[in-house]
Amino acid sequence: MATKDNNSAPAPDAWRPGLEVSGIVTRLVALALEEDLATGDITTDPIVPPDRKGEAVIKAKEDLLVAGMDMVRIVFDAVDPEIRIDVLTPDGARARPGDTMARLSGRLRPLLWGERTALNFLQRLCGIATHTHAHVQEANGLDVKLVDTRKTTPGWRLLEKYAVRVGGASNHRMGLFDGVLIKDNHIVAAGGIAQAVALARKGAPHMVRIEVEAASMDEVQEALDAKADVIMLDNMNPDQISQAVQLIAGKALVEVSGGIKKETIRTMARTGVDILSCGALTHGARAVDISMKITV
Repeated sequence: MATKDNNSAPAPDAWRPGLEVSGIVTRLVALALEEDLATGDITTDPIVPPDRKGEAVIKAKEDLLVAGMDMVRIVFDAVDPEIRIDVLTPDGARARPGDTMARLSGRLRPLLWGERTALNFLQRLCGIATHTHAHVQEANGLDVKLVDTRKTTPGWRLLEKYAVRVGGASNHRMGLFDGVLIKDNHIVAAGGIAQAVALARKGAPHMVRIEVEAASMDEVQEALDAKADVIMLDNMNPDQISQAVQLIAGKALVEVSGGIKKETIRTMARTGVDILSCGALTHGARAVDISMKITV
């Protein structure tokens, strides 16, 4: 594990250097290469002899927080396992405009085949990490946890939630399979909060917390009466949130969701809540500017 400098993101709960390579990730890379290469590269192949070798550099073109360097390895390993990659800025490190993030060497054809796919992954994940880190900075010194949501790009959830952790925030549930969150539609379907909590508690593993979404003080009280472990205050203003925190009085964890922006994080955090969930960490991030240049 590389030592982080003072400009790196703070290490969040469960942050680990390096992306866990799973079947989902390798299938996603295969799909990305298939959609780009299909039957071959009709530009590169006639121009570059098959055995010609060279080097390439990946450079940052703006300030960014690095996340996803493992995806560069996975992509180029898929097109040519003999390509050598030397990472100079590991995940969690800062890169400035002009910084060399990685050096690559090997056959030029595979380097060109994998260039755009590797950069697409890297630019997106660095973008999320950079965007997340800016949000985390707003909560500095406040006793609150910033978490993401399930508002992720289909197929990219493992990657995007990893980038969120690199950026210094934490993950909410990964999917429908690992966390109970009773929302408005579940409440309607069950016939009320009490019924929904009772059914969820009966069916869920005993180690899993039961979280309930509440959009009013009446629903907060119902969730308390049902002994929910976590109460999510949905789209409430700061005054309403403060009132709800007083009502809950430590009997459950308090999460705030809906419209959380970088500009509102400190205001929301000062209400005394435990968790701020922010879908914008993933869906509001842009891809940052990174380039790859061949040097022969």
